[in-house]
Amino acid sequence: MNKIVIPFTDFGEKFKAEKSDYLDVFERVLLSGRYILGPELNLLEKEFALYCQSEYGIGVASGTDALLLVIRSLDLKPTDEVITAPNSYIASASAIALAGATPIFADICHCGNLSPEAFESAITPNTKAVIPVHLTGRPAEMDAILKIAKKHNIFVIEDAAQAVGASLNGQKAGSWGDAACFSFHPLKNLHAFGDGGMIVTRHKWLNDRLRQERNQGLATREQCDYWGFNSRLDELQAAFLRVQLRKLNLQTENKRQLALRYNEKLRQYVEVPDEGIGEYCVYQTYVIKTEFRDDLKRYLIDEGIEALCHYSIPIHLQPAAKYLGYTQDDFPNTMAHVSKILSLPLYPHMTHSQQDFVIDKIKSFFEERCT
Repeated sequence: MNKIVIPFTDFGEKFKAEKSDYLDVFERVLLSGRYILGPELNLLEKEFALYCQSEYGIGVASGTDALLLVIRSLDLKPTDEVITAPNSYIASASAIALAGATPIFADICHCGNLSPEAFESAITPNTKAVIPVHLTGRPAEMDAILKIAKKHNIFVIEDAAQAVGASLNGQKAGSWGDAACFSFHPLKNLHAFGDGGMIVTRHKWLNDRLRQERNQGLATREQCDYWGFNSRLDELQAAFLRVQLRKLNLQTENKRQLALRYNEKLRQYVEVPDEGIGEYCVYQTYVIKTEFRDDLKRYLIDEGIEALCHYSIPIHLQPAAKYLGYTQDDFPNTMAHVSKILSLPLYPHMTHSQQDFVIDKIKSFFEERCT
């Protein structure tokens, strides 16, 4: 493999531009002597919930923990079912299983997210919740999903791990469901310097339950009401995230403009992720589709471009999911989708010259195939 010329993301360059902000925060938090469940987290929770057009925010240790804790709050039995899409990151389903329920998959639609029609077809008397995933930062078809969920009295948990700031007709990701779960993994648009996550909800009962659940089930320092978890977003990460939250809209718009530029330059060669009516996508990953995915990926890597796949093996075919009994024939839209997807480098401070290098190499690849 050649030396990487264009990395998938570039944290070093990002940090150089914002170094003084983070060093100031680092010193402030260290001098405060408060490192767990302190004022920085309290402020972040309020600011983030407001940003998401929701009522309450609960900071936790990761996006996976966010999903797990919300599902656990429903007190589900092993026979209870939670429906989600099979083309997401594994945490969308593993959290269901780890919470003691049964993951049920439903196929995706043209946008790469959960199909409302497939969701409704998968509902049984045992269905208790649904987890639509806003994959790549594109909102799922929430109006239809919410209508179906309300009809069947199903709890809605948004997996918004990749979608902070995304919206549909002006309504933000995180504001549709009964709860929404976000990840602050370093590859996310709003990221910690390590792991972290957040839950937002409009339900006071859920907010109260989750605050206790993330802190060992403690009602007070001396009283434990039930076995909980140690899943707290620490003060230093919360303070860093508050710095980034203030910059998020600008950085998101920078990323969007680069994504739309990719669309314009690449659409004659590959299928590009055009937005639907009313969609505001945040492109946590920029994903093209092509029948020549594997060859193109090898070509780009050989040229020094770090292209990746998110995710080439769907969850229902993972070894961990074998007990659920799914086969390759169950979700044709998903299988067609995952065979073609390729994620290209994209980050807010990417220059046009860097992007043009990627674009030119993709053009060269297809022009060589036509000669």
